[in-house]
Amino acid sequence: MPEDVNRDLRAARRADTEVRIIEAATELFTERGYVATTLADVAKHAGVGARTVYVRFDSKAALLQRCLDVAIAGDYHRVAVPDRDWFQQAMNAPTAEERLERMAGISRQLMGRTGPLLKVSQQAEALEPEIAERAQAAREMTHQAIGGFFRKLAADGLMSETNVDWVAETGAVLGQAETYLLLTKTTGWSIEQYESWLVETWSRLVRTHS
Repeated sequence: MPEDVNRDLRAARRADTEVRIIEAATELFTERGYVATTLADVAKHAGVGARTVYVRFDSKAALLQRCLDVAIAGDYHRVAVPDRDWFQQAMNAPTAEERLERMAGISRQLMGRTGPLLKVSQQAEALEPEIAERAQAAREMTHQAIGGFFRKLAADGLMSETNVDWVAETGAVLGQAETYLLLTKTTGWSIEQYESWLVETWSRLVRTHS
């Protein structure tokens, strides 16, 4: 068998193994929580050897982070959210209304995929400095991405540049994962209601400063 075919087969097997591990870990983390889930449990649930998990993920914190990355992206490609086509489409839609609706839709999808894991991550932050550091980095990236979205609205003439920094900072806080978790916990809203709230609230921010 040609070497390139062997290489492709090995890559496919590695990718399949990663999918099995991530799916198993995500299920166990959300069912049992961070503390009660071990790498050995994940290996057994995924149907792979324990060494396979330990080789790929040198810690439980690293495995949880990879689960979060996959949930956020919606796939296994290591491409940052701001560089995704669907994010760029939201950033460059022709009207403010369409941009806000698209961005709220993105937030809905992200929170829908990551909500249960985000709760696990919050639990783990107090125990794992690595997770706390990555979580803070994710907050800062989200703040920068959503803040940049509102600043681009102003730069493109779709909202006033008056108080643009305040609007960007406020809009970014509204789009944080913690806001979603608190809102759905205190209101009992569905993910669809969260999306509608986000569209309306962001739209009021933009209209007030247009």
